[in-house]
Amino acid sequence: MKVRGERECQSCGTRWSYYETGSVACPSCGDLRSVGVDARTAHTDTSASLDLAAHRERFGDAPETLPRSGTDDLQSDLREYCRKRGFIDGGRLAPLDETYLAARELLEAVDCFERLRDPTDADREYLLALLAGADDGDRPPADEVPTALREARGMAAVRAVEAYRSDALDFLDELEAGTDRNDADRDNAESGDTESNDAEIDQTESDEDAPTVTVDGENPEARIGPARDAFERLRDRVTRVDALGGDVPPAAADALVEAADALGAYVRTGDETALTNADDLIDDASVDDLDPTDG
Repeated sequence: MKVRGERECQSCGTRWSYYETGSVACPSCGDLRSVGVDARTAHTDTSASLDLAAHRERFGDAPETLPRSGTDDLQSDLREYCRKRGFIDGGRLAPLDETYLAARELLEAVDCFERLRDPTDADREYLLALLAGADDGDRPPADEVPTALREARGMAAVRAVEAYRSDALDFLDELEAGTDRNDADRDNAESGDTESNDAEIDQTESDEDAPTVTVDGENPEARIGPARDAFERLRDRVTRVDALGGDVPPAAADALVEAADALGAYVRTGDETALTNADDLIDDASVDDLDPTDG
């Protein structure tokens, strides 16, 4: 999605950032008549917060780990939060943040827990630990994931990495398009081609041609091919974990997430070390030869 992030109210003149509010309604007077006053920018994230306090209170008062009522509400809130989140924020590719990951895993863990015939104390404690820290992005480490719930860790990694990969590939498409436009403009300037200046250029068309994403460092076009190749390798790993229902060692699942985040850092900065780390992590996440019952 491409939006004009800087908004101005046509009623009272207030200016605000759509990236911060996620709404075209004026934060001062509530009027919906606003206009964008800057160029269109790639943007997929939405201003969303995760507050699980009410669910923690409900779970704390329940005689069992999962209260008979309220589980559906918890899952609904988690799904809504994950649905609103994206990873292109005001034209910049964001990291794969911990709150999103924790929400994903809690959503999967609740579903997994409800299917257990005889959950153990360790299973209950892990679920409550996720609930306690998810809105702050805190998850128990991989070595504390109970065997019965490790498919939740794996499937959370699958869902999160696929969502991140999708946005990252869209970001790379925009980066490539912007690079091509810049090259064409430079070639025209060097050749003295002024033919396009003979007519008025429509402002809307000019805005559409403006770059919609931003990265740091030099030669961003050099990152596009290596990043796409690495994301394709990562997709193969994710597909394998998905086929196993997420039932893989938690460290392998976490490696998928870390690889995606490292690739995001490479795209943002061009740091070759980040790309090398991503490649190593993708190798660490290989589950082709793993028995799902191995720890």
